[in-house]
Amino acid sequence: MRLEDALSRPRQLPRGLLWAALVIALMAQAALRWTTGSMQTGSAAATTPLYISSGKLLRDLSLGYDGLLADIYWTRTVQYFGRERLSGHPRFDQLGPLLRITTTLDPHLIIAYRFGAIFLAEKPPGGAGRPAEALQLLRRGIVANPQYWRLWQDLGFIYYWDLHDYRAAARVFRAGSERPGAEIWMKTLAAAVAAKGGELRTSQVLWAQIYRATEDETVRKSALAHLEALEAAQELQELDKALAFYEKQTGHPASSFKDLVAAGLLRRMPRDPSGTPYMVAPDGKASLGPGSTIDLRLVH
Repeated sequence: MRLEDALSRPRQLPRGLLWAALVIALMAQAALRWTTGSMQTGSAAATTPLYISSGKLLRDLSLGYDGLLADIYWTRTVQYFGRERLSGHPRFDQLGPLLRITTTLDPHLIIAYRFGAIFLAEKPPGGAGRPAEALQLLRRGIVANPQYWRLWQDLGFIYYWDLHDYRAAARVFRAGSERPGAEIWMKTLAAAVAAKGGELRTSQVLWAQIYRATEDETVRKSALAHLEALEAAQELQELDKALAFYEKQTGHPASSFKDLVAAGLLRRMPRDPSGTPYMVAPDGKASLGPGSTIDLRLVH
C-alpha cells in the first residue's frame, strides 16, 4: 500500500498498530520536550520521573525508530548530567537508568558507553562516583560491540584510576590488545601497569596516550590537566627531598626556595607547569603557590 493511501484510509490500519504508533509518538514528544525544555525548568526538571524505565519496552514500541529514540535519550542523559553537576547537590539518581535505556535502544551507540562510563565513574561532585556501574555499562558495550577495542581501554582505565585494581587493569589492557585493530601501545600499558602499579609515571603514560589518541577537545583538556597535576606531584616530591637535604646540611629549615637557590641546591626558583612559583608551606613542605591552576586532586 502506498503511503498516500495509508494516510487517506486510517480506519483500515490494525487497531493495535494505531495504538502503538500513538504511544511511541507521545513518548518521543515527551522525551524531546524534556530535552529542549529541561534547561529552563530549574530544579523541578531534575526530578522528572522516568515514566517508562524499560529500554526493551521502548524499543518494542518504537516501530523501527529505536535509533532516533536512542539519540533523544542520549541527549536527555547529557543534559541531565550537566544540570545535576551544576546543581551544587548532585544526586545522579536517573543517570544509570537513562544510560540503560539509551544503550538498550541502540546497543551500538558507542559514545553512550564511553562517556556514560566517565559520568558514572568520576568522583562526586564531578560525577556519580559509581565505578561498579561504569564497569557494567562497558561490559554490556563490549558484548554488543566485540570488535571495538577502545571499550577495553576504557574498562582498564576505570580499574586503574577509580578502583586502583592494578592487576585487573593490566589483565584488561592485555585482553584489549588482542582485539582486532588494537593499537600496539595497549600491550605497553598492560606491561607498565603490571610492573609498576599505581606509580605516578605509570599514570603519566596512560594520560599521555589518551591525550595523543583522542579527537575530543574536552577529553584532551582533561588529559592535559591530569598530566600537569602528575608533573607537579612529581616535582613536589623532588622539592621535598631538596628541602630535607638543606635542613640536614644547615641545621635549620628553609624559609623559601631562595635559600636553596643561594645554597646551590637549585639552579633557579621552581615553577609548576602552570608557571606559578612553588612555595614552602608552614610545615616545611613544598606546596603549590597562590593562584596556581594545578589541581592535585586529579592525582588521587
